[in-house]
Amino acid sequence: MERPIRILVAKPGLDGHDRGALIVAQGLRDAGMEVIYTGLRQTVEQIVQTAIQEDVDCIGLSSLSGAHMALFPAVVNELKQRGIHDVLVIGGGVIPPDDVRQLKALGIAEVFTPGSTISDMANYIRAHVKPKTWDEPFETPSQIDHIGIAVRNMKEALSLYENLLGFTVIHEETIEDQNVHAIFVEVGDVHIELLESTSEDGPIARYLAAKGPGIHHIAYRVQNVEHWIARARQAGYQLIDEAPRSGGQNKRIAFVHPKSTQGVLTEFCELI
Repeated sequence: MERPIRILVAKPGLDGHDRGALIVAQGLRDAGMEVIYTGLRQTVEQIVQTAIQEDVDCIGLSSLSGAHMALFPAVVNELKQRGIHDVLVIGGGVIPPDDVRQLKALGIAEVFTPGSTISDMANYIRAHVKPKTWDEPFETPSQIDHIGIAVRNMKEALSLYENLLGFTVIHEETIEDQNVHAIFVEVGDVHIELLESTSEDGPIARYLAAKGPGIHHIAYRVQNVEHWIARARQAGYQLIDEAPRSGGQNKRIAFVHPKSTQGVLTEFCELI
C-alpha cells in the first residue's frame, strides 16, 4: 500500500495571517493527504529543515505580506543547496499575474491565487509529485569499518581482547575534541575501537553513566561521507553531524542519531 502524499504547508517571513493556509491544510487532509503545518513566521531554513525531517513530497508556501518574490525562491534555493531536487514547491496568496510568471521561472512549480479550489490544488499535487531520487548513483557501504565499544577501564578491556582473544592492537590515539582515548584492535577485515573517556563529562563518560559499558556504535565504510550525509538528511534521518569531521585513524566521519536508526548509533566512515 502506497503511503499518502505528505505536504508541508508553511508561512514564511513575517506574515501574520494564516486563516487561508489553515483552510488549505484541512482541505488537503480531507483529500487524503498527510499535511504538516509549520505555523506563522517561519524562516526559510526552518521550513526546509522541517520538510527534510518530515520527508515531505511537497511544500506549499503561503504569503500575504508581499514578500513572496524574495521568500518563495529562497526556499527553492535552500533545497538545492542541500542537494534536494525532488520536492515539489508550490505557492499561494494574493499574487499579481506578473509575479506568478516570475515565480514559475524561479522554480515555483505552480501558484494558486484567489479563486483556486482545493480540488485544483490536490489534483495538481497528485499529478506532479516526484518519486524520491538521489543526486548520485547508489552504492552500499563497502563493509563494516569498525565497532565502537565503550569501556570504563582500558587496561581491563585490553586483557580481554589481547590476552584472552589474542587480537592485535594496531592503532592508539587520543581524540582531544571528543575527550576520548581510542585503541583499535584488528579482527580480520574489521576493527574494534575501544573507547575510554578522558574526562568526567565527555560523551563516552555520559554514555557509560546512562548505559554502562558495551557496544557504542557501528561504523560503515563509505566512499563519500558528504553523499551519505545528504542521503540520510533527504530520507529524514536525524543527523548528529551536518558535515564531516575528523575521526580516529585520520578518517572523515559523520554520525546519525540512534533515535532514527533503530537504537544503534550509526557512523559513516571514509578513509583518507
